[in-house]
Amino acid sequence: MNKILEEIILNKDEGYKDFHSRLVPNIDNILGLRGPLAKQIAKKYANTDTGNDFLDSLPHNYYDESLVHGYMLGYLKSDTDALKSRIIDFLPYVDNWAVCDTTVCGLKKFFKNPDSVSDFIFSCLKSDKAYTVRFGLVSLLSYYINDKYIDRVIESTLKLKSDEYYIKMAIAWLYSVCLVKQYDKAIKVIENKLLDKWTHNKAIQKSIESFRITREQKEYLRTLKIK
Repeated sequence: MNKILEEIILNKDEGYKDFHSRLVPNIDNILGLRGPLAKQIAKKYANTDTGNDFLDSLPHNYYDESLVHGYMLGYLKSDTDALKSRIIDFLPYVDNWAVCDTTVCGLKKFFKNPDSVSDFIFSCLKSDKAYTVRFGLVSLLSYYINDKYIDRVIESTLKLKSDEYYIKMAIAWLYSVCLVKQYDKAIKVIENKLLDKWTHNKAIQKSIESFRITREQKEYLRTLKIK
């Protein structure tokens, strides 16, 4: 057993395991490591031989190892190309929304120059792996909803057809962010009903729940729900 897995097991919390298992359905290999501890372990071993061996040891046996792996990517001192290679190696083994989304959130260094990795992120939308697609979508909504990329974001996401729940949910989330940051562009997608019914209505729901949408915008969005 490697040092990192030993630390995960040492710090597991059975109560948290039961709670977190309800948030990440269909995943039955959760040990119960809390997020802050996962980050501490990732930071401790990033850029060490032990950490590098851990990153090479795919696939992992436990959800918690993948969580640490995702966080560790954000602490690497690698250049952009080396880090991208690490991400590409990891993505096929991501099998849930939590690891996917926490990985994106930790990659602020990777996205420091979003132009340099934009083609890679958009290419993720063409993957046959659901969570690689979601990785791309969450990256877009986190770092690319701006004047420069909004047209490409809309064009690319409208081409994306999937029945996967966590992909559709990410698309809805993305358009709720677009309605905050690029309202004039995003509202045309909603007005013209260019998304499937479920995603369309979920995007409206998430927008109405947002504190960053004006009351007038919310009232108008309610009129655009598909019955």
